[in-house]
Amino acid sequence: MAEQQVLVPDIGGFKDVAVIEVMVKAGDIVAAEDTLVTLETDKAAMDVPSPFAGTVKEVKVKVGDKVGEGKLILVMETSGAAAAVTAPAAVLAAPVAPAPVAAKPAAAPVAIATVQPAASSGGKGHASPAIRRFARELGVDIAQVKGSGEKNRVTKEDVQNFVKQSLAQPRGAAGGGALPGLLPWPDVDFAKFGEVETKPLSRIKKISGANLHRNWVMIPHVTQFEEADISEMEAFRKQLNDEHAKAGIKITPLAFLLKAAAATLKHFPDFAASLDASGENLIVKKYIHIGVAVDTPDGLMVPVIRDVDQKGIVQLAKELGEISAKARDKKLTAADMQGGCFTISSLGGIGGTSFTPIINAPEVAILGVSRSSMKPVYQDGEFVARLMLPLSLSYDHRVIDGAAGARFTTYLAHVLSDMRRLAL
Repeated sequence: MAEQQVLVPDIGGFKDVAVIEVMVKAGDIVAAEDTLVTLETDKAAMDVPSPFAGTVKEVKVKVGDKVGEGKLILVMETSGAAAAVTAPAAVLAAPVAPAPVAAKPAAAPVAIATVQPAASSGGKGHASPAIRRFARELGVDIAQVKGSGEKNRVTKEDVQNFVKQSLAQPRGAAGGGALPGLLPWPDVDFAKFGEVETKPLSRIKKISGANLHRNWVMIPHVTQFEEADISEMEAFRKQLNDEHAKAGIKITPLAFLLKAAAATLKHFPDFAASLDASGENLIVKKYIHIGVAVDTPDGLMVPVIRDVDQKGIVQLAKELGEISAKARDKKLTAADMQGGCFTISSLGGIGGTSFTPIINAPEVAILGVSRSSMKPVYQDGEFVARLMLPLSLSYDHRVIDGAAGARFTTYLAHVLSDMRRLAL
């Protein structure tokens, strides 16, 4: 490792420019082009980016200091040769006078829909370009954040605290934390119109409701629809059921769906991945654990079947029966509901032709299954009756594009139509 000095770059001839924000501290690891400090003249604020990647050893300036071109900003440890290096030209990004900021898609796990208004800073949103960018990435309206810095300037900590406070605010089951600018949830006295009864939501519904609201608001959902010909699969299922009836094992279509989904996930691993907390990296998992939505009297629960790709259909059917019974008897443990890569929600036993399931974060996709029905399918020059199964795949559009979604459902339908493909 070598020490390198970072100096104030050419800032257009300005002298005695105020340091209004120091974005790093000793021990921080920075990448090239990361903002180190923000400077302010009487006309504009400027970000000073890092000229290289390294570890900050010592910061030589503080908020309120006056600097000019060539002033030592900090000392970094890098793998390169030691030298005094002038940072790239400062980025003149935003005038000090507030200006409207263009909307930008949230790239971090906190979306604007999650953030509630706090004490306003008078609509000024006085902040450096780097802080404005940081706030936009979190989906925060900078004008809603109260600044604690010099001259009431909004700091990075102010934005972070704003988000933390917003997430900590209680949310009603109906309102669920309204979007900024929307009208409040209607408070209606329904008893004026007739007899009513108030029934509290179950604990499960309260918890799942809050999670579903967060997932719907924060994840850009797209749903891809497909139909699978399961005529041969259903005949095979009935045969297996007859063979294992004495053992008390019921072979349901869901066991086949689990096995087919596992094979498809191995072919399309991004559908079993998760975004990390920064929203900038994809965690690709080397295991396939699939959650199964179970309808219970108290609400929906999603136990997880582990290592689905390593188990046969009979074993999966056995585990499905056991885990579903645990869910209905309220005996599921926290471990039973953790570690899922993908979720299947099957409503085939109830009905329906299609639906748009909500993704179970931090997963990036969920498969909805509706009731199968006999349909005429054109094959070899004639219409024949085939048993068709409707599939509804919802996916996170930040991770998966439409073409990949269509390929996934097409592949899954092919596997379900010919279970011999599982041996390939």
